Amino acid sequence: MTDLKSKTLPELTDFLKSMGQPAFRGKQVFTWLHRGVRSFEEMTNLPKALRDQLAENCVITAPTVARKQVSALDGTRKYLWELSDGNCIETVLMQYHHGNTVCISSQVGCRMGCAFCASTIAGKVRDLTPSEMLDQVLFTQLDSGLEISNIVLMGIGEPMDNLDNVLRFLELVNHPDGLNIGMRHISLSTCGVIPGIRRLAELGLQLTLSVSLHAPDSETRSKIMPVNRAYDVEQLFDACHDYFQKTGRRISFEYAMIDGVNDHDWQADLIAQKLRGMPGHVNLIPLNDVAESPFKPSRRIEAFQKRLESHHITATVRRSLGGDIDASCGQLRRKAMLEQAKKGERSQ
Repeated sequence: MTDLKSKTLPELTDFLKSMGQPAFRGKQVFTWLHRGVRSFEEMTNLPKALRDQLAENCVITAPTVARKQVSALDGTRKYLWELSDGNCIETVLMQYHHGNTVCISSQVGCRMGCAFCASTIAGKVRDLTPSEMLDQVLFTQLDSGLEISNIVLMGIGEPMDNLDNVLRFLELVNHPDGLNIGMRHISLSTCGVIPGIRRLAELGLQLTLSVSLHAPDSETRSKIMPVNRAYDVEQLFDACHDYFQKTGRRISFEYAMIDGVNDHDWQADLIAQKLRGMPGHVNLIPLNDVAESPFKPSRRIEAFQKRLESHHITATVRRSLGGDIDASCGQLRRKAMLEQAKKGERSQ
């Protein structure tokens, strides 16, 4: 079955022309898909014969809400979406004064193994298709009734580990006949997959690159982020400098503050040293407690921030949203998996 929603408009037009349809049918179908229809019967301006033919040969992806949490504190919404194959992914909708931001997943699970992250505990299951990434934006908007203005690819999964599908998703979500969300309103996060960073640099997209740094020295970073053994932090800083030189775009460095691990003054000094020569923003993240992780939230966030600022580095502390729900990445999916496992044990 053909996944129509993962096709670009030219591809969709060619596909329909191969079925003997006029070219304008491509735009009609594209528009319907990007409005969030769940069946071909809803495409009322298409001939019934064509709708029947599409239903026989094609599929429209559409997730269902497995769980939803809404924060009573700030309205943050956490979705656990069930996909057509039964796998589940997470999406978070956050409301800011400048608009509504959706944080989406790019994979079912993750194989990067970061020691402080709940998303990677069960490993990677599979990549998401472009349509499944698009659906997170589309159906979160439809379910919440809130218009999405910004997208962050910082949910479950490593976007650079699924880069071809991510790039196609970006093309789709940016299209004027679709959701039409501009590249400058999109952030793409990576834990440091250098070939992906270099490929993005060549493409010159006007999105914001976010690098999950979490430690500026190789010894510490290798302990908490296995990716550092493949792509050392020194190589990562070099790639980031090259990225800035090619694109002129400032990079955001994500930094989860871990008590006694990466929150020392000398590490703040080293960050400043490595960022010299390019503008960079360091986003300090209060660590979320993960039951399976031995790491605890740092008690030195303010001091670390001041140390960075003393070197003229822009450093902010991420405002915690959804404090009364499972808003940190991977936690809601992990709970659902544990509950399912317990049900399986009771049924044996």
